[in-house]
Amino acid sequence: MTVPSPSSRRPRRPGVTVVVLVTAVLAAVIGTRGGAAGDPTPDPARWQLVWRDEFTGAAGTRPDPGNWGYDLGGEPQWGNHEWQYYTDRPANVALDGQGHLVISARREQLPGMTPCPDGPCDVTSGRITTLGHFAQTYGRFEARMKIPAGKGLWPAFWMMGTADRPWPDNGEIDVMETIADDPGTVYGSAHGPGFADPGYSQGHTGSARLADDFHTYAVEWGPDRIDWFLDDTLYYSLGRSQLKPEHTWVFDQPFHLLLNLAVGGGWPGPPASDTAFPADLLVDYVRVYRAAGR
Repeated sequence: MTVPSPSSRRPRRPGVTVVVLVTAVLAAVIGTRGGAAGDPTPDPARWQLVWRDEFTGAAGTRPDPGNWGYDLGGEPQWGNHEWQYYTDRPANVALDGQGHLVISARREQLPGMTPCPDGPCDVTSGRITTLGHFAQTYGRFEARMKIPAGKGLWPAFWMMGTADRPWPDNGEIDVMETIADDPGTVYGSAHGPGFADPGYSQGHTGSARLADDFHTYAVEWGPDRIDWFLDDTLYYSLGRSQLKPEHTWVFDQPFHLLLNLAVGGGWPGPPASDTAFPADLLVDYVRVYRAAGR
């Protein structure tokens, strides 16, 4: 069996009901940040902006090729029993002319789409990556996005280690994942050697349905700790010392970024009859900071 490249693999996720370490609702806020809800502004005394994409450009144009490349094709290479076939067509990945990137999942069958082992493979979508364009060790990584709603939709903003190792030895940080039929829960996770599935993960349910508006999803990552945020709220922290003795902390190398909209798979399940297509993930911006003074 050919081992997928670091940018091509995602973890096999069990259903939410069997994910240990995931809590659907936090009873209390762990911590907060300053700034307006939905559009937090990192403290300039702490963070220096080093990389960004604001997705400005004419409607129908591709995202900046200096920033992004494409992962292409369908299962079995993604390892999650997903339905979608990723393309680089503007129909699946393009700017909308209003300052947003649109990743669009469409119910269609294209010539050359390979059979899926677990679904009809009649969905196209998009998955873009900064591998080969940008990677960074430590910092604040954030994206402001509006997710689609509907059973079977699985939008994500995540990071993988650039080391040439098979997953999960290269490491993965999921800045945000959602099961789009869940009205308000975001999941933050980390995967690595010895903790492929389910990894270290926690869910957080806010006061609003995430699909109704834009929200900012972020991690702040340092040598010994990763913190996850939804808008201004810190909802999960993972420290090096919290790993079990048999697990290895690999979050000390450059990580690149990925954005995608998956459909189906073991975690979200298949689309329902009322899941609307095309389903669009709108990305307002992606920004990366490093600690001030470093």
